[in-house]
Amino acid sequence: MDIEHVRSRFIKHFDGTTGAVYASPGRINLIGEHTDYNGGFVFPGAIDKGMVAEIKPNGTDIVKAYSIDLKDYVEFGLKEEDAPRASWARYIFGVCREMIKRGVDVKGFNTAFSGDVPLGAGMSSSAALESTYAYALNDLFGDNKIDKFELAKVGQATEHNYCGVNCGIMDQFASVFGKQGSLIRLDCRSLEYQYFPFDPQGYRLVLVDSVVKHELASSAYNKCRQSCEAAVAAIQKKHPHVEFLRDCTMEMLQESKAEISEEDFMRAEYVIEEIQRVLDVCDALERGDYETVGQKMYETHHGMSKLYEVSCEELDFLNDLAFDCGVTGSRVMGGGFGGCTINLVKEELYDTFIQNAKDKFKEKFGRSPKVYDVVISDGARRLV
Repeated sequence: MDIEHVRSRFIKHFDGTTGAVYASPGRINLIGEHTDYNGGFVFPGAIDKGMVAEIKPNGTDIVKAYSIDLKDYVEFGLKEEDAPRASWARYIFGVCREMIKRGVDVKGFNTAFSGDVPLGAGMSSSAALESTYAYALNDLFGDNKIDKFELAKVGQATEHNYCGVNCGIMDQFASVFGKQGSLIRLDCRSLEYQYFPFDPQGYRLVLVDSVVKHELASSAYNKCRQSCEAAVAAIQKKHPHVEFLRDCTMEMLQESKAEISEEDFMRAEYVIEEIQRVLDVCDALERGDYETVGQKMYETHHGMSKLYEVSCEELDFLNDLAFDCGVTGSRVMGGGFGGCTINLVKEELYDTFIQNAKDKFKEKFGRSPKVYDVVISDGARRLV
């Protein structure tokens, strides 16, 4: 994240003076996919790629914003009817509005921002942007009276109310609460969280981006949710206390097998097993056992591919390739149907794996995958 680049653009596009500089990271999710809407656990961490913004109050009621990466400039007011048309500016506008709703006296400001979170790779560039501005406005106009959990909710509410995305809390939570050398287990039902050590000496964490996004994603996501709800409804007949698949055991699911479709059974089986895998990985990390972590990652990929059926040919190819190269752990990261695999790779195997991934993927699919090394880092903060 390049502070000097942002500062030079800020000085050039505004009045030659400087403001305060803030940053928030993107995130990875080590394990725990499609568990959030089933009341389970997710296990994200902030990464060393994110958004940097310079901000300075300008004494007016107008926000003057410059996107350095898009080379685009927008001005907007702070009332509900002042929403800008540019989609990137709606994230900043939404955060302003949500902070105002929470009693922060937001005034006009000048800002320029830039990011190095790869777009479309599933590392949540939008959450990084929202968290940067939520943290900054709390600091500049709110006397830091809004707590961190509420700042994460500001980002989530921005997505819901101003960007048309009905997302969960994980991305913004990881961006705000990130901590160097730690992953965060978030209970999606109670919103309780706990840090776990992640310091894989002798290993590297790398994302291999298939550079593909299949159209199936949103419709399949909705169908998967419906399958999970159908399984819960069947199980509730004998176990009325059950609210989510989080509350179910495989024995309960087996009891209800005759009442649900084979597809719904497979979806529920994956979720119940995945919720347990998150807990197993937490235990393994406390022992420093990265081999078990890797094994659970492969199990997740198998489940997402064969039981939840949200993988695709490109991701399965990358996962098989990782296994053949001796990579400790590999799985599809995110909702599926494209995006990245996340890989835990021993240092001595790294170069061979990456070269193989590039060469063999290009040979089969006619294009090279993108490769992103990531390091677990701190969350939203003021830099200067």
